[in-house]
Amino acid sequence: MSSVLYDAQGPRAKRRNIVFTAVFIVALAAVLWWVIGTLNDKGQLEWALWKPFFSGSEAWTTYIWPGLENTLKAAALAVIIALPLGAVLGIARLSDHVWVRVPATVVVEFFRSIPVLVLMIFGLALFAEYTNVSSDDRPLYAVVTGLVLYNASVLAEIVRAGILALPKGQSEAAMAIGLRKGQLMRTILLPQAVTTMLPAIVSQLVVILKDTALGGAVLTFPELLASANTMSGYYGANVIASFTVVAVIYIALNFLLTSFASWLERRLRRAKKSTGAVLKADDTEAAGTGAGRAP
Repeated sequence: MSSVLYDAQGPRAKRRNIVFTAVFIVALAAVLWWVIGTLNDKGQLEWALWKPFFSGSEAWTTYIWPGLENTLKAAALAVIIALPLGAVLGIARLSDHVWVRVPATVVVEFFRSIPVLVLMIFGLALFAEYTNVSSDDRPLYAVVTGLVLYNASVLAEIVRAGILALPKGQSEAAMAIGLRKGQLMRTILLPQAVTTMLPAIVSQLVVILKDTALGGAVLTFPELLASANTMSGYYGANVIASFTVVAVIYIALNFLLTSFASWLERRLRRAKKSTGAVLKADDTEAAGTGAGRAP
């Protein structure tokens, strides 16, 4: 079947794709076989190295679960603050007032250009020098501060691009019937742009979740990856076993997040499609009869 994006495949193209797929599967199997064989030769697949994660709960309750709690706490705080802040900055960049648009642009471009790790280090120094935050809480505050400043700037660009992607005719029609700029943004543009922006927003939320590991690597923040690194010698568990478990946890968390976003996007699209009123045949005929009687 042809599409506006591509032509239907012919017999040669189908055979070529089958060959490429078979070659890729064989190459992938060979790589996996080599990796497993190398790990086995180095003794990395011995049960003693993996036993702490499958027998008993001390490894999970002492290291993995507290680290996961800190990761989720930092990510949740960053998301709660960065989402509305990014929306405000994105809308401010579209303002007709120069005194609103220019400062918002400067803030977004400035923090979007700085690596998030630098922002975290700067936040740690800031809280240590000018606040009374305890030394135990400073890493969390610094991680959240860096994540919020950077990701709010990125989300602001996502919001701005999502709104600008909508047809201009809708804005012009809304202004023609007397809607103010705030009413236009709140009732027409934002509800439509949310569905368009959702995949990009979810991708940025995944980035926030993963970037919490930077705080553990540099700021001694006891998140999931840092906790796994600490327990690398726990009951004989080594680095590869610990980091493999952490990688599986990250994959599961991100899969749940993207699955929820996909479900929410489908629900929003169905809700928009079902908002239109459907007239019955009797109603249509009545409407036509009434129109015929009008003078």
